[in-house]
Amino acid sequence: MGEHAGELLTRRARLTPEREALYDVPGGTRYNFRQLNERACRLANGLKDSLGIKKGDRVGIVAMNGVQYVDLLYGLAKIGAILVPFNWRLKPVELEYMANDCAPSVLIVGPEFVELVEKARPRLTCRRFISLGGAELPADVSYEGLLASSRDEEPQRPPLDEDDPLLILYTSGTTGRSKGAVIPHRQVLWNAISTCISWGLNEGDVAPVFTPYYHAGALFIFMTPLFYIGGRLVIERDFDPDRAIDLIMKEHCTVVLGVPTLFRLWYDCVSWKRADFSSVRFFVNGGAAMPTDLMAAWREEKGVVFRQGYGLTEVGVNCMSMTNEESVKYAGSVGKPIFHSELRLLDEAGREVPVGEPGEICIKGPATCLGYWNNPEATAAALIDGWFHTGDMGLRNEEGFVWIRGRYKDMIKSGGENIYAAEVETALREHPAVLECALIGKPDPKWDEVGLMVVVLRKGMGAGAQELGAFCKERLANYKVPKEFVFAESLPYSPYGKVVKAELRKMYL
Repeated sequence: MGEHAGELLTRRARLTPEREALYDVPGGTRYNFRQLNERACRLANGLKDSLGIKKGDRVGIVAMNGVQYVDLLYGLAKIGAILVPFNWRLKPVELEYMANDCAPSVLIVGPEFVELVEKARPRLTCRRFISLGGAELPADVSYEGLLASSRDEEPQRPPLDEDDPLLILYTSGTTGRSKGAVIPHRQVLWNAISTCISWGLNEGDVAPVFTPYYHAGALFIFMTPLFYIGGRLVIERDFDPDRAIDLIMKEHCTVVLGVPTLFRLWYDCVSWKRADFSSVRFFVNGGAAMPTDLMAAWREEKGVVFRQGYGLTEVGVNCMSMTNEESVKYAGSVGKPIFHSELRLLDEAGREVPVGEPGEICIKGPATCLGYWNNPEATAAALIDGWFHTGDMGLRNEEGFVWIRGRYKDMIKSGGENIYAAEVETALREHPAVLECALIGKPDPKWDEVGLMVVVLRKGMGAGAQELGAFCKERLANYKVPKEFVFAESLPYSPYGKVVKAELRKMYL
């Protein structure tokens, strides 16, 4: 087909230039599609002309939510460069690993993250920085200055096709290291097309963005589909439950994404009683399964429609679809595969499982990633004959609806964030007193799950929970640090030498 994402905002701005596209809450500014496209053009021209950014170069950013993410996604698409949004909750050592893995030509830094970047800077291969929002660090140029001094005409396109990479999004690593999923132009385009068609989005829809832009969810669940079809976006800097409810009401939002933690925070907040969600066509829950009692409480008390979503960074965040009626009839299901997508449930031997039997969810279609940056082994393991092996376990009913039944891979979902056990275990094993350790997920009313670490200490050595927690905190983002440590004489192992986590769950949960 040869279509790429470099024209997405250009064409939308040509069709409906004066229509409001975005309310940037942190900046207090509203933009129409013409203004957004002009910003994207200015950014693209500025990076190209002032900093020599060309096709294939990576541009990193560590910043809170704001219009800059829109500029970057659509601007870099025009010149074939690659956007890398870094998780700002990382520790300097984690940022250093990721930044040196993908080697960005330039790093954009927001004011809140100067300290984080400064701590990592001596060991970063990246030597050029752009300061955003007055960030005080040795920068080559300010973001605002770059935009102001650049031309707003469409930049000359390099040769682009649908398989050219547009983003690298780092996902927590099952092997203890984060992997950079390489997102091609076609994934962005086809995720937008399939979502509009399968979810019934239209130009009257308005979606708020409460989740951080270093996640695929903020970038692709509603932003790219809504801009594709001509809807409107409301970007919030971060999540405050009361402020968010006001925003949904004031801006007449129609489609709203959340994760179980957000829905719980809303339900428990001061504004819940007066919240009026009559403008909302449906809420969609992603990240982890929504507790059925919480979903029922929302439906009963607010009369809202709740759809359960399912997706992964690697295969387009919107992989499944259901109608409003089906969301009640098949409560707990994530629906059926989205329009331009195929789904299989496979057993260990790669055979399709019968209806009602659990199998690994494998997905194929134009919204599949290219694999992992600099990581052919991980790519080969995940992408087999065009099918992406998700590591999640699902089962199907006669009608084709899918239910998620836990994970082939060992992962905890905490407040919508993925925590891979191997990564946390690897970090803790570096402690001199730790012989072995294993992380399991413990149900938690606020965060869905939190980490419980079972630790075996070396003979004659001592270490308490507080010390081990502090040790993890130096090496891992706060949300990855186990909330609880328990001490054991030994861990249960299978004949294959793997820790049997099911046994640990029986013992400790």
